[in-house]
Amino acid sequence: MIILVLNCGSSSLKAAVIDTQSSRRLCDLRVERIGPSAELRVDGVLRPGAVAADPAAAVGLVLEALRGAGLERGIAAIGHRVAHGGDRFVQPTRVDAELVEAIAGLTPLAPLHNPAALAGIAAAQAAWPALPHVAVFDTAFHATLPRRAREYALPRDLRERLSLRRYGFHGSSHAFVAAEAARHFGVPLESLRLVTCHLGSGCSVAAVEFGRSVDTSLGMTPLSGVPMATRPGDLDPGMLLYILEQTGMAVSELGRLLNRESGLKGLAGTPDMREIEERAARGDDDARLAIAVFAYQVRKYIGAYAAAMGGLDAVVFTGGIGENSALVRHRIAQRLDFLGAPLDEDLNRDARVGNGRRVAEVSEPHARVRLLVVATDEELQIARDAARLLGGERELSGGLAVPISISARHVHLTQASVEALFGPGATLASHRAVTQPGQFAAKQTVSLVGPKGRLDGVRIVGPARAHDQVEVSRTDEFLLGVDAPVRESGDIEHTPGIRIEGPAGAITLRKGVICAWRHV
Repeated sequence: MIILVLNCGSSSLKAAVIDTQSSRRLCDLRVERIGPSAELRVDGVLRPGAVAADPAAAVGLVLEALRGAGLERGIAAIGHRVAHGGDRFVQPTRVDAELVEAIAGLTPLAPLHNPAALAGIAAAQAAWPALPHVAVFDTAFHATLPRRAREYALPRDLRERLSLRRYGFHGSSHAFVAAEAARHFGVPLESLRLVTCHLGSGCSVAAVEFGRSVDTSLGMTPLSGVPMATRPGDLDPGMLLYILEQTGMAVSELGRLLNRESGLKGLAGTPDMREIEERAARGDDDARLAIAVFAYQVRKYIGAYAAAMGGLDAVVFTGGIGENSALVRHRIAQRLDFLGAPLDEDLNRDARVGNGRRVAEVSEPHARVRLLVVATDEELQIARDAARLLGGERELSGGLAVPISISARHVHLTQASVEALFGPGATLASHRAVTQPGQFAAKQTVSLVGPKGRLDGVRIVGPARAHDQVEVSRTDEFLLGVDAPVRESGDIEHTPGIRIEGPAGAITLRKGVICAWRHV
């Protein structure tokens, strides 16, 4: 499927025509500095005479360029990057009037980003009214955050009334580079624990555990986490109250300070890391401070997420700074040896990605935790997401039926455990067959007893296995008071245990409680 992807910002428009079957870019377009000095580049070549006073005019330039290249007629759909989808939009979604209204309602959460996306959507719908338009949300990849990482320590009524929670951003980038890392290692993404560092004008760090985002540095808005080009990252909220009290600054002025005047610009007077590195090399103290603060904060998040996931397989650097600054990677990787992630200085200096090369490895050969530089491609990820949605719609309209089986909480037991719980010589008796060939729901049930609560009448799935295993839901975890990782059945290393009670006795498992990874 040929998809036109539009990533519309307040001052620039990135666009690409992508063949999702071959993952090939047919055309790459950029409108920079939207306004009186706008510039249009097509496949990197400057087109003189461009005029784009606003995002709608920028979309018009893209349309004109596509017509000139003969690509307009081949486009099957338009994919739009939207920064904030709130807690409602966690999948790619068809654009309609209701969606546009909902995105506008989320503007206070992303004041620099959602209005620009809406302007791009309106202009694109006017230019391509007959084509399907799909919104892909930056926040969607982080919809899997567990409650312990998602919720702020604020009163419940306030959290629920104002939807106060961590949403995260740069989801398309984190999803893309995590998948590329897995492809580089030749293993399923679901087997890896990664920290992905999207470092550019906007920055975020994400913990990706077994294919799911489980924590991320950006929160309810794109202001928290590590310092960015013009945004400060983590701040003491009391300091904001102090600034308002001491300066008499209006809330709108504070918003401008936080969104446009802070971060690298606040520390060094410029948001451009390339300029900061040049000045630091000449001995500029403010520039050196900016690099030190930036690298320290990123390194701190890497260490925190390694601890949160209970281990780490790789750290991934991406984004304009992450892909291109050997100095910043060097400063971040300092003192990561304790994780087993030593940086190879030569590989780091020589690392180049892009132009067909997706991944460069910059860790030493013996590294237990690998360090990767991965060229992100948010436009390709958005195109794939849009094509997946539209392809799925066609399949459903064709009447494809897929049988689904839901597996609720259950227990697998060894024969020794069966006898300990139900008496010597006891065996599991079939109550009914289940969808897995050769397995059955047993007539016998047990009770699960955790630190906080208990569940009675939990079904055993037979026949007896080589290892004891308990599979529970997220709700069950909270009831029992256990923290079960999401795992494939059978993967029980480094998992919590639990007490199991039967009519003839009880056993205490030292490990084996999981929340089953969804599977077919």
